Order: sequence, then structure tokens, then C-alpha cells
Amino acid sequence: MTIKPVHVVGGGLAGSEAAWQIAQGGVPVVLHEMRPVRETPAHKTQGLAELVCSNSFRSDDAETNAVGVLHAEMRLAGSLIMASGDAHQVPAGGALAVDRDGFSDAVTAKLEAHPLVTIVREEISGLPPQEWDQAIIATGPLTTPSLAEAIAEKTGADALAFFDAIAPIIHFDTIDFDVAWFQSRYDKVGPGGTGKDYINLPMDKAQYEAFVAALIEGGKTEFREWEGTPYFDGCLPIEVMAERGVETLRHGPMKPIGLTNPHDPTVKAYAIVQLRQDNALGTLYNMVGFQTKLKHGEQVRIFRTIPGLEQAEFARLGGLHRNTYINSPTLLDSTLQLKSRPGLRFAGQITGCEGYVESAAIGLLAGRFAAAQRLGRAIAPPPPTTAFGSLLGHITDGHLVSDDEPGKRSFQPMNVNFGLFPPLEAGTKLKPEGFEGRFRGKDKALARKKALARRALADCRAWLGLAPQTVAAE
Repeated sequence: MTIKPVHVVGGGLAGSEAAWQIAQGGVPVVLHEMRPVRETPAHKTQGLAELVCSNSFRSDDAETNAVGVLHAEMRLAGSLIMASGDAHQVPAGGALAVDRDGFSDAVTAKLEAHPLVTIVREEISGLPPQEWDQAIIATGPLTTPSLAEAIAEKTGADALAFFDAIAPIIHFDTIDFDVAWFQSRYDKVGPGGTGKDYINLPMDKAQYEAFVAALIEGGKTEFREWEGTPYFDGCLPIEVMAERGVETLRHGPMKPIGLTNPHDPTVKAYAIVQLRQDNALGTLYNMVGFQTKLKHGEQVRIFRTIPGLEQAEFARLGGLHRNTYINSPTLLDSTLQLKSRPGLRFAGQITGCEGYVESAAIGLLAGRFAAAQRLGRAIAPPPPTTAFGSLLGHITDGHLVSDDEPGKRSFQPMNVNFGLFPPLEAGTKLKPEGFEGRFRGKDKALARKKALARRALADCRAWLGLAPQTVAAE
């Protein structure tokens, strides 16, 4: 019996993961990627799953961090994105960061080699044709205007947009280590790391205040056509954060806590800029949290005032691109299917999730849903207690609209977080055995996160049909 293929539009992280899950489920898949036929403002290569912003998948802590739990669930589900990330990780403290070229090459090679995957390099400028009765749109935040218009025409709702900014990348050998030093915050050792995975650049109060003033006064790229489009709070440009108050950056990406300058250990820095390894060779480092819309010349001028970067050479300067997403709670059902057109699903950032891992996770779910439907099997969404389920719930059914916040503009992109998980069951024991003293505050909050993580992974294993196993053994 010949099985009709599922079509996936978009070869980013979500589309690549969706295609992999469909093929692994025994269903043929055609993956349509428009590059290099048509380029985008942010992509630089022709590779699938190219990382255009940070190279970090964020925390890999599956005990106390929601994105770490999502990592673990994706590994349990046979994620291609996580397997490729693990194979090409670079040191990043408690985070999972990857060599971006090695990662993309691995994803591309795996999909090209799969016997059930066909990759077609072409632009799909409108909605998939009706004869593609099972299709997934995973065109990401850089969906072409023609496709966005087709989506809006079909759904009767305009797509929403927000700005997303890219951080600069610096050549390692141009950093002054008479000033800089290696250290992870609190010396934390993460996957593939040593506890000395970040380059730190200190500032005293006068240097910091002058730097903040320069950010605010520096020339910015203006986009009059897109005025009024909101930023996503998790990826604000550094100068926008600076405009929110002189102390904002020292409590954000430039916080000095957990770090000691070995060049002058008795003096605590007022603020610290961190750089994170960006490639496997260790020749490139990106400026953590320094997404920016400053003009290129202004970036070079201002960032070279940071102690240790006076002679810095930039492999890539920061930039700004436009992200587009749909009103998913109104338009999609619980299996990411467009309510007005059964069989057509959406996945990735276009659904209103945010972050590499979250986008890939939604691609994973969309792929599994589509494969199951093609094979005539029951579709069971993941339990809401899992990271998968909590993120899916936010996208499809997790938003309340009040009378003074009408319509789609009240739905905003979000990273996975424990706030999306259902509360623990009444009577859940949190206090560890042998704990002495009053159990509250940070101790209780940490225990709650651990309990949520344990429940999520246990319920995910059950959903996937895997044998029960402790979190520590994952």
C-alpha cells in the first residue's frame, strides 16, 4: 500500500523536526525550503535548521528549569534537533550551546539521507494546494509577505509582527585578556563545560553609566514602515533595555553577581559584559544579551568602549529582523490544525512560541500529529503536565481575552516556563527528607520546580509509551 506524503513548508528548526518525526513514523514527507531560490534578510547559508540569532538552546537543567525539561522530553521523543545539538555542543556553563555550522550541517545530512524524506528547494508563495491534504506550514518568523497574505485571507485575521534583534559576534583573538577572564557565573559546570565557559569584561560605575548613555544616544536603524510593532520582551535590543532605566542592564544581561575578577579579586565590578563561545573551534564569541538595532558604525564605536574590547574585530554585527506569527488560540485546534481547513497545521515560531527549542518542540508535535492522522491512528496530545503539553496549551488554548484587551493583539509569544504548567496536586510533598529549619522562600520554590520537572518527565514517558524511569537516570 502506497502512503501519500505529508508536505512540510519551511526548513528551519520546526520544519526540520516535523519532517524527521513524520519520516520516523513511517510516512513519506516532502520538505519544501525556499533557500537558495529565495533568500531572507537574516539567513547566511543554504543549510536546514540554520541558527540566525544566538547559538544557545539555553539551560540544559532538567531538574529545575522548564526549558531543560523540554530538552529532556525532546530527547525522549527522538528529536533530531536535540540529537544534533548534543553532538555539536560548545561550552556554555549551564546552557546547551552549539557550533551553528556543525549543527545545521548535521540536521541537513540526516534529512538528506533519510529514505522517506524528499527535500525540494522552492518557494511556496501561497497556502498549500488542496491536494496536499496533510501539510504543515513551518515558515518561521520570516514568513514571506505573499504567504502571510494568503494565511490572512484564509483565516480572516491579520498576522501579528514583532521585532527580533541579533547579537554581534567577536573574533576571540582580538579580546584583551589583561582585562578579560574566563568564568561561568557561580563557576557552574554545564554540558561539555568546565565552569569557565564565558569571557567576562568588567566595568566600574563611571564606565557603565557612560556606556548606558552611549547606547541611548547612539544612532539606530529606523523602520518607519513597521513603527508601532512591539518587541518580544525576551529578546529586547540592548539599547531599548537601557532606555528603561540606567540600572536595567546591571540587573539583566550585565549583572555582576557570581563573578570574581582574578586580575583584581578584592574589587567587585559594577557591571559585567559576558561573551559566549559561538563555534566549536572557539574562534568566535557572541555578546550575550546584546541584540541591537544600532547602526553598524555605532556598534563598533560603542562596543569598543567596553574594557577588553578596545581592539575587538567583529565577525558579524548585530541586526534586526521582522517576526510574524498568527493568532493561534483563535485559529488552531489542540493538534495545531487550522480549524477552517482540516489537515493543514502550523508549527514553530509562526504559531506564537518563542525560542529555538520551543519552535522545534512544536514542530515535533505537529509532525507526530500529521503522521498519526495519515496512518489513521488516534491523535493524543501530550498531557498538560508536560513541557510539551504546557507549551501547546499556551499556543492553542491558554490565553484569556478580557473586555479591555480584545482580539488577537492580547496573544503574545512566550518561552516555555513553569508558569505554564498546571499546579501540583494538593498534598504533594515538597520538603526533602532530613531538611531542618523553616521550609519556605527559595528552598520551597526550588523544591516546587523539581516536583514539576519530575511529574513532567514521568508523564511524558507515559505519553510516549516508555517504561517509567527516574529523572536522575535520564
